[in-house]
Amino acid sequence: MTYFPWLSPDGERMVFVLFLSFLIGLEREERKSHDSYAFGGVRAFPLIGLIGYAMAALSNGELLPQVLGFAVVAGFLVISYWHKLSRTSASGVASEMSGLVTYLVGVLVYREMFWIATTLTVASLLLLELKARLEALAQRIETTDILNFAKFLLLSAVILPLLPDTPFSKFQINPFKIWLVVVAVSAVSYGSYVLQRLTKGQGGILLSALLGGAYSSTVTTVVLARRAKQEEQAYLFSGSILIASGVMYLRLAILLALFNRELMSLLAPPFMILAVVAIVTGWLWSKLEDKTALKERDTFEAKNPLEISTALLFAALFVTMLIATHLAITYLGENGVYTLASIMGVTDVDPFIMGMTQADPSLTPIHVAASGILVAAASNNVAKGIYAYALSSRRVGMQSLFFLLALALCGLIPMFL
Repeated sequence: MTYFPWLSPDGERMVFVLFLSFLIGLEREERKSHDSYAFGGVRAFPLIGLIGYAMAALSNGELLPQVLGFAVVAGFLVISYWHKLSRTSASGVASEMSGLVTYLVGVLVYREMFWIATTLTVASLLLLELKARLEALAQRIETTDILNFAKFLLLSAVILPLLPDTPFSKFQINPFKIWLVVVAVSAVSYGSYVLQRLTKGQGGILLSALLGGAYSSTVTTVVLARRAKQEEQAYLFSGSILIASGVMYLRLAILLALFNRELMSLLAPPFMILAVVAIVTGWLWSKLEDKTALKERDTFEAKNPLEISTALLFAALFVTMLIATHLAITYLGENGVYTLASIMGVTDVDPFIMGMTQADPSLTPIHVAASGILVAAASNNVAKGIYAYALSSRRVGMQSLFFLLALALCGLIPMFL
């Protein structure tokens, strides 16, 4: 596409190279005012970009001359860096690396890879200009956070592609889909975990309930109930426990959307209604005034959800649920599925619900799977109500039990519609 009719195609490309390399040079020129010595500016970087373009044009598409030109430019940049080191021992190489990027921009524009050249320039400008913020971020990130992210990459980008995407045995066990479910559930929990780490000490109990519900509403309920026993803030804690269970329905809707669109179309509307009603009711209830002032301290410290042992345990539970559901529907019919759902609701509903998303439709009809998920979620709410009643103060326990029993009953209504 021609933007300047009076210019030849080569002329247009050279103007584009000058524009992109000038932007990098302009950013480096600003840095020169702060440093005793800095390589290049609004003249040197456009020249490097033009050298890259010229080498690409002279090479007639051959790679070796372009590589040699890159090596020559790199040699001059090495001399510049050596000169910088002679002045100070603490010297960065951002300017020199920017020079190499500028050379590559010239080559890419000649090859009409305009999008790559522009993206490379923009990324370079952002990395250069956000130096202070990026360094501050690096100081805030702990070693454990890097390790946790590496574990997530291990689960998702290393292990997952190695697994066969083929069903095995009469139970239709697909290793790839099983591990994909593990990755998805871990990703949702990991997202909540990261947000809790970033907002630690901020937002108070209500924020802990929101983020904790996305992580694990059962664990959050137990933690809040135990703290409520020490601090008489019945409205705040019972409302927060209800909020955590409301967020659970949002979490389940997201997982259903990822793995079974048919189930999502059936359950997403009631799940969204239940989530909104629970969160709004919990928030309004928590705003009622208590006489005792709340002591400020952390309420919920999430554990790393990306431990390999945890992932393997979830995978084992998921496979067990697939097999158990298959056997229940084969030998016990629909009532067997509902019984299994009720039992699983006492602890962790994720393995059972994700098993429903992968169940064989010929054995487990869609309405049975949807009803089983509703029963499991309702059972989990009943269990959380009992936990709250047993672990917290009398007022918080009674209020939480009432709210969660009501939420469980409301969660069963779609079965009869």
